[in-house]
Amino acid sequence: MADIYHALGLHMHQPPGNLKLLIDEESWEARQILAAYERPVKYLEQYRDVGRLHVGFSGILLEQFLDPAIVSRYAHIVNIPLMLRRYGEADNIELIGMGYYHPIFPLIPKDDWAEQLIRSRQIMQETFGREPKGFWPPEMAFCMEMIPAIKQAGYEYIVVDSVHVWPLDGGRCVPYKPYLAKYDGHEITVVPRDRDVSNAQESGLDANWFEGEVMNKAGECPPPSLVTTWSDGENGGWFRQMAEQAGFWGHFFAPYMEREREGLPIRPVLLSDYLEEHPPTEGVHVQTGAWNVGSTSGYDFSQWAGSEAQRRAIEEVFQVSKAYHELKGTFDQKSQSNWWSSDAARLLENAHRYVLQSETSCYLFWGDAWVNRVYEVTWHARELLGKAREII
Repeated sequence: MADIYHALGLHMHQPPGNLKLLIDEESWEARQILAAYERPVKYLEQYRDVGRLHVGFSGILLEQFLDPAIVSRYAHIVNIPLMLRRYGEADNIELIGMGYYHPIFPLIPKDDWAEQLIRSRQIMQETFGREPKGFWPPEMAFCMEMIPAIKQAGYEYIVVDSVHVWPLDGGRCVPYKPYLAKYDGHEITVVPRDRDVSNAQESGLDANWFEGEVMNKAGECPPPSLVTTWSDGENGGWFRQMAEQAGFWGHFFAPYMEREREGLPIRPVLLSDYLEEHPPTEGVHVQTGAWNVGSTSGYDFSQWAGSEAQRRAIEEVFQVSKAYHELKGTFDQKSQSNWWSSDAARLLENAHRYVLQSETSCYLFWGDAWVNRVYEVTWHARELLGKAREII
């Protein structure tokens, strides 16, 4: 039995329509990104005996992967259907769920939480033939109120940033073990992500430094220690490096796996396997917050809601979502015996899709450069709701 376990995770996401935009206007960047999506499964096949990896795909990224037009446009770079099949068949890759349109859950209406969660699980089942056990909150944006919705959607554990995890009796939690968090009668396992090592994973590290850092950090926790590191898997030159020996996979991961074969005292593990053997017993409170991105700490949501324009866009999302749910409630009351229900239902379903899309975190993340996209999407939702209202 190992004393130190390592859960390695990568997060993959592209906003709506971005794969088409890239291949149309930034062909070299498109090639870099698709190579970044294919490398994880290629390397995990090569190191099937020792390699373990967690990969999360947003629902909207998978939707783009399943689009025949995208498959055709990228065929000269990557065989996307084959790549997805390889992911589904890789028993040393644990697939992780998130919200379908990659929303900041604490910043969107609670009425939309369940649909974002359910649609994500459905497309993962459709794509890979298996549903995720673990949940990655987009941008690691989490609040305790999310626990019932995540649990009811079928998830067994959630990954959170370690800086937000606090024991129920005060003090500070050791981040190298799983915990239990409870809200409104629903309990779920939370796995703290080591922020410092994850920062290195995102920007550049080597196997020697990683071994020393993890061995040192694991000494803070009685064995078996669980060191969890997570980062984006396709952003920055470190992951997009086409000369693989100079990037994450060639410079770090392959040497790490070779050392693992030689008996490194750190064992890669899948979280579902670790949690089955070492279920958590201690309770914690997870403070509301996100991960550190850009120049922000993640202790609040200033990256996504720090400006007046961002806050107005969020209010627009709440207003359109409320309009949808109110009209849907009216429709549900009237539709049981009316012949026109199918037309109204179709309009409402399409409107709801735009409501959910407007909650995409990227529209807020990039501030003034992208925030108008919220209104472009909610305009379509409002138009469809107007047509549905005329029928109902």
